Amino acid sequence: MAAKTSSFVCEIPLITTSKDLSVLAARLEAGRQLYNAVLSEGKIRLQLVRDSELYQLFKAIPKSDKKARSTAFQKAREAYRFSDYDLQAFANITAIASVWIKSHLDANTIQKIATRTFKALERLMFGKAKKVRFKQKGQFASLEGKTNKQGIRWTGNGVEWSGLKLQAIITSDPVILHGLNSRIKYVRLVRRILNQKTYWCAQLVCEGEPYQKPKNIINGGTVGIDLGVSTVAIVGDEETIWTPFAVELNSKQKEVRKLQRKMDRQRRANNPDNFNPNGTIKKNIKRWNKSKRYQKTAAKKREIESKQAAHRKSLHGKLVNKTLKLGKNIKTEKVSVKAWQKNWGKSISFKSPSSFQSELKRKAENAGGTVLMFSTRKTALSQTCLCGNKQKKSLSQRVHHCSVCGLKMQRDILSAYLSRYVDPKTETLSIKLARNGWLGMEQSLLDGWQNGSNQSTRTATSSKSPINDGSELMSSNLITREESEPIRVNETHAVSWNPLHSCMG
Repeated sequence: MAAKTSSFVCEIPLITTSKDLSVLAARLEAGRQLYNAVLSEGKIRLQLVRDSELYQLFKAIPKSDKKARSTAFQKAREAYRFSDYDLQAFANITAIASVWIKSHLDANTIQKIATRTFKALERLMFGKAKKVRFKQKGQFASLEGKTNKQGIRWTGNGVEWSGLKLQAIITSDPVILHGLNSRIKYVRLVRRILNQKTYWCAQLVCEGEPYQKPKNIINGGTVGIDLGVSTVAIVGDEETIWTPFAVELNSKQKEVRKLQRKMDRQRRANNPDNFNPNGTIKKNIKRWNKSKRYQKTAAKKREIESKQAAHRKSLHGKLVNKTLKLGKNIKTEKVSVKAWQKNWGKSISFKSPSSFQSELKRKAENAGGTVLMFSTRKTALSQTCLCGNKQKKSLSQRVHHCSVCGLKMQRDILSAYLSRYVDPKTETLSIKLARNGWLGMEQSLLDGWQNGSNQSTRTATSSKSPINDGSELMSSNLITREESEPIRVNETHAVSWNPLHSCMG
């Protein structure tokens, strides 16, 4: 087995003619049909494994005996040929029998489609996914090879694949130049639809580390983060960031809902026999007629959602880079995004804070840093003051104002600051260390509070402008009158508070 090395992806746009688009569309459709055929066979084999006596024996073995469980599980999979290699063999047989699929796809691409299917079924097998879905038209958008020596391969200034030559648009971007100067493991072709037009790009999977921009230098300090539904507070050694979370996203929810209503009307008009007299859908409906107008409306809706997803990913990446610039040792509360979905479902779906957490963890660990996600019940940072006093707060109370020592600070910023002093081993807060570090960082926390308040005020003002169509997320609720009070950092209560004196009575 070849040694595993680190990899990164370099994406380069391609120049395509109408003939190239036709050939690529045919090959993509062949890949989609093969994927569905292998997925169907894989589901059958997985169910046979689960129904077998060997699998029942595996379930009866205690979890403490990992070796025996692994052996029994492996025997059950081998008995019904459920493995990546077996599905690759089935995919090859299916492609040859089809003739049409084999004429469009090479052996390496066929094997990678089978591997892609097996990974989806493996997630289902281990309980990481509830179900797997067959790919409908338009949902299968990429094909890739196994090496850069045959099949889909990069030839220096473009991509070659079974007689198809696609010229690349190579610029002087240092990110692209870094990828081209690295060893290319394999190439992936990706279709993108923008403004109802089809574009293709080549994703070069290269060996090594990705290019790091000079402005995104990673620091080795400790960073505390308090992530909320509307805002995020980030406290480093020398700087504090308190900002609305993903506020720059241009929400198109109003337009999406309009398209959804239009799609519902079109579907009802095209399938009158699939609905009951009261308007509900009949049970066990197997066939839906989709007109060209319906497909066009659905494509427009998908494009809006894909643009939102790309913009959200870009905003998350910028915030992650800002965070790592403050420090790569991250400490944050282990919040339950699923619990947030029950109360703020649309906002969570739109902003996707879990994606931000995953990206932050990935980049921090790749940079050699650490990520500590501790329990909120053990620490209760939002209820804790530097003097040790604990008092419950409602969600609407966004400013911490201690009744014992008089400390007044924005709630999220204080929680992010305290998270820096959580012990990684015991997951408990050290009040003493937090109190000792306060005097050197108090001005930084106040500056972060001031900048965040000003930013939220500007966002709220711009969202009320006549140009706005009303679909943007309103940021005026991100701060309250009480939160915006300490913008003047020279106030006596803000700068003269000394935790040591307060604790001494």
